[in-house]
Amino acid sequence: MYYAIIAEDVEGSLEKRLEARPDHLARLEQLKEQGRLFAAGPLPAVDSEDPGPAGFTGSLVIAEFESLDQARQWADKDPYCAAGVYKSVMVKPYKKVLP
Repeated sequence: MYYAIIAEDVEGSLEKRLEARPDHLARLEQLKEQGRLFAAGPLPAVDSEDPGPAGFTGSLVIAEFESLDQARQWADKDPYCAAGVYKSVMVKPYKKVLP
């Protein structure tokens, strides 16, 4: 089943994000290679694909896991958590309907 991992950043997270980004992306690449990644990306702080110094307010990952508990465990090990980028992370089951 798919799960949505919705994370909210701490204020002024951009520098911490940039430092932890390579490790964060490497984990997402593993999901992609396993065919389990549906979508992933940051949530810009302003209405722009490149928010510049405004940075991001959080992240969204939709990926396949065997259980809600497994999805939560995976999310808890995100390098952004360890780096102090995220102030909260919510994991919910996700049902793809369209397209």
